Amino acid sequence: MRPDPRVTRIQSLVRTIADFPKPGVQFRDITPLLADPEGLADTMAVLVDMAPDEVDVVAGIDSRGFLFGAPVAVAMGTGFVPVRKPGKLPGPVFEEAFDLEYGSSTLAIHQDALRPGQRVLLVDDLLATGGTLGAAVKLILREKAVLTHVETVIELPDLGGRAKLESLGVTSFSSILQF
Repeated sequence: MRPDPRVTRIQSLVRTIADFPKPGVQFRDITPLLADPEGLADTMAVLVDMAPDEVDVVAGIDSRGFLFGAPVAVAMGTGFVPVRKPGKLPGPVFEEAFDLEYGSSTLAIHQDALRPGQRVLLVDDLLATGGTLGAAVKLILREKAVLTHVETVIELPDLGGRAKLESLGVTSFSSILQF
């Protein structure tokens, strides 16, 4: 099967920075991808192509999930729900603490951001250990919404994030690139 030229272009625009943010880490930098209009358009198109048809709303995680999730929502004709860092949303929120590769953090969502039964597509830039996406999954489920699919631009399979998501009940997942 012939490789998708859009995916080939996307991969060519992700650079690896060795030993960042600490020795031994191979950081996948999407800055060149974001700066390239054709590559960015290809990324949005592939994300939309990977999404299931039955989606009521797209959720994206602060902050790079906003860069990908909001345009996907527009292309799919849905609304967008931000999953934010703490202290960024006014009004009542649900919060979920989680561990990161290099520490810990918390995510928040408005308590009325989603309706029970609403079908949600969750979008972020990266799946590594699954901490960030796992917290967002828990917040979506706390709202009694239905998580239909999770998608990322990059997945680092050796870090076990997909297994963490599966342990939370995520059964539908896709990523454009794996490193």
